[in-house]
Amino acid sequence: MREFDLHIIEADDDFYNGKCVSLVIPTTEGMYGIQAMHENLVAAIEIGVLKFTLPDGTRRHAAVSNGIVKVENNEVLILVESIEDPDDIDEARAREEEEMAKDVLGAKNDRFNYRAAKGMLARAVNRLKIKKRYGKYN
Repeated sequence: MREFDLHIIEADDDFYNGKCVSLVIPTTEGMYGIQAMHENLVAAIEIGVLKFTLPDGTRRHAAVSNGIVKVENNEVLILVESIEDPDDIDEARAREEEEMAKDVLGAKNDRFNYRAAKGMLARAVNRLKIKKRYGKYN
């Protein structure tokens, strides 16, 4: 299979840098697939599951938050606020964040807290879903 270079960077660290044969990302327009020699693209990434296949056939999944993807000259650059391997997700912490966000949403605080809580809730629910579906140690 044909390969392309994939570089995934979260706010404070590199998540992956290497060859890839296919990539599926959650965008504001829905799930989007990328393979080698894809046309140039810039798109917004939203909270969801990012899936990619390595040249040896290994399939990887990750919980991803908001960000951006750029495809150019057979290279894909992904910049996201956060990304986690399902096995690295702390389920207890995600459940705590989910409950905190629900409490803030229930209190109907000011607009800023409401938006922040909605984002926190979406990230927590996404992390729990991906941990359950793709994690090895359930």
